[in-house]
Amino acid sequence: MTEIRHQTTMEGSREAAFAFVNDYRNVPKYMFGVSEFRPITEQTSGKGSQFVTVLKVGPKTLESTVECTEWIENELITMTSIKGFGAGTQWRFADGDEPGTVRADIAFDYTLPGGVAGRVLGGLLGQFVTPAVKHTDSVIRKHLAEQG
Repeated sequence: MTEIRHQTTMEGSREAAFAFVNDYRNVPKYMFGVSEFRPITEQTSGKGSQFVTVLKVGPKTLESTVECTEWIENELITMTSIKGFGAGTQWRFADGDEPGTVRADIAFDYTLPGGVAGRVLGGLLGQFVTPAVKHTDSVIRKHLAEQG
């Protein structure tokens, strides 16, 4: 398993940042490469909600079913793959040190298959990760600035 961590502090409220990330309709907006994030349960938020995710990485399209396994309003969202491409995300939100700021601790993890396919996919994901994290950070910052 490979894990990428990113910590950022943004202007805005913890509640606004959490609400934006928590709304499944926003996932394709802030998650670079995600072309589809579709609920497959009636519940579309919180622990137990499930989604089909389609991710385009270079010439590869990866599909996964993810489930929210941890959820604390305005604090924590953990999504874990239960089928398909093995990937997960965790978002932790806290008030920033300065008034009017929010700190987000984000972890992305993924598991690659073995053999040649895993090495090829690993090379693609390696080139994908840095732009993806920067994109996510900038979209959430922009959203919070527009809310302010």
